[in-house]
Amino acid sequence: MACCAIVSFRLGAADGVSVVAATWERALAELGFTVRTVAGAGPVDVRVPGLDIDAPVAPTEGEVRDALVGVDLVVVENLLSIPLNLPASRALAAVIAGRPAVLHHHDPPWQRARFAHIHELPPRDPAWRHVTINELTRREMAERGFDATTIYNGFDVDEPRADRGAARRATGFDPDERVVLHPVRAIERKDVARAIALAEALDATYWLSGPAEEGYDAELARLLAAARTRVVHRRHDDRPQLYASADLVAFPSRWEGFGNPPIEAAIHHRPVAVGHYPVAAELRAMGFQWFEPDDAPAIERFLTDPDPALLETNAAIARRHFSLATMRDHLRALLDDAGWLP
Repeated sequence: MACCAIVSFRLGAADGVSVVAATWERALAELGFTVRTVAGAGPVDVRVPGLDIDAPVAPTEGEVRDALVGVDLVVVENLLSIPLNLPASRALAAVIAGRPAVLHHHDPPWQRARFAHIHELPPRDPAWRHVTINELTRREMAERGFDATTIYNGFDVDEPRADRGAARRATGFDPDERVVLHPVRAIERKDVARAIALAEALDATYWLSGPAEEGYDAELARLLAAARTRVVHRRHDDRPQLYASADLVAFPSRWEGFGNPPIEAAIHHRPVAVGHYPVAAELRAMGFQWFEPDDAPAIERFLTDPDPALLETNAAIARRHFSLATMRDHLRALLDDAGWLP
């Protein structure tokens, strides 16, 4: 049986890259591959510590090569896209040169001001195929001479919705407590301050379900301490319960490569307030009905008198465009065209 390795800085975490990589792992298995996960951190099949974002020592090409012994296809999740560990990116690129590989790009360097000066990523090799998670990035790659294919993230559109009462008991919220869920890692571009302000305007509890990363700990502590509403900062790994416990999902990000929570909110029939990051416009064009993060009066009216049609519309759009089956079929077409299917 053909073997595929999924390689990244880390896998199995709550970040968007890890979540999407897990759906690709499932799709690749359904397409007939045995799948090996390789990363610097996380619950993976093969750990190469030097691949981690914060690794103090670069991986050797030998270590990377050993991790890929017997692999027929390499799928690289963002490690050859964003320069979070350039020595690791260089080692991996050297090892997979000329080999069948799919470079799955979530965050190319030019989309982040602090990385815009770095031009060595993504690397080029005629043996590789490039995949983006949105049309914006595909167009930007075309401008730079890359032929890429967009494959939108896939979601379990049939994931059962949790019972609200049971979910509230499991997550520790009172039955009549208004909860604004912010299901993100706490980093600068997620705009925690704006999400807190929305919860304050709605007289709601602010629930942040992800950890602080990228040196944001002190700023997050300041923001949470200054909040004029109840704050809960707690992770909860049961996604149906997470969304069933919320009255509103806040997603006021200034930048996202994609943004999974608005799609997940649609699947779980929850209203969502979404910021105007560039890819959000691409998703809005599909017909999603999202609230503005600063329009508390409109949100208040909806929460007081919900419109089920809005939630049904969003769920239908998510099912139409972002199912796991749709994502798998697009991946199959890409691999078939390259001659890489088992």
